[in-house]
Amino acid sequence: MPVLALGDPMSTDIWAVANNPVLWICALGVFTVIFVQTVLYMRAARAAAPHVEMPKRELTESFRAGAVASIGPSLAVVLVAIALLALFGTPAVLLRIGLVGSAQAETASAQIAASTMGADLGGSLYTQQVFAVAFITMSLSGGMWMLTTLLLTPVLKKGGKSLAKKNPAVMALIPTAALIAAFSSLSIAELPKSNVHAMLIFISAGLMGLFLLLAKLLNAKWLREWALGFSIVISLTAAYFLHTA
Repeated sequence: MPVLALGDPMSTDIWAVANNPVLWICALGVFTVIFVQTVLYMRAARAAAPHVEMPKRELTESFRAGAVASIGPSLAVVLVAIALLALFGTPAVLLRIGLVGSAQAETASAQIAASTMGADLGGSLYTQQVFAVAFITMSLSGGMWMLTTLLLTPVLKKGGKSLAKKNPAVMALIPTAALIAAFSSLSIAELPKSNVHAMLIFISAGLMGLFLLLAKLLNAKWLREWALGFSIVISLTAAYFLHTA
């Protein structure tokens, strides 16, 4: 562990290694790759649009809708990332959140790693050695996540094509059902935590339904694109007042 070798393993001053220039260089490399990937995907979409008879106007609207829809989820990740800065430092947080984007998964991996060494994240026994082990665990966890996606995506793609040939209607329903199931499971997991959690679930769901209804009644495409972002921001505001009430 080259980063750990630069500090004192038993010291609780994690900033001596957390802000190491090597980690900053790695973080810069990660975001460079993300930027290049974004450009390549946009160019591929523009090249494929004429072959599926997709007008340039619809392609532009898709890009804009995707960008706007990402604001809400990204805001949630950013808020959690700010909280994690005190535990892991800026480079480590940028590296992990930039690649995986799941603050919950990253924090869980780090906490499990720290607990195996008899320490808690940010506790009195949170030394440079614990930080290094937690960071490596986060990296390995994220790496396996990405490797699994890389290996299974082609397999699932072949299965999807076969199913689409046999029953196109079922294939059209599966992605929608999968999204509903995924987000429903996340919402249901929050319900029993407290009355505030339950209220926020209903508030956010009601806001999303209201914005989509207004978008349909007013024929406002922009509102449909911004509905998710508005719902998350208003729900976060409601969460603050309900928590401090």
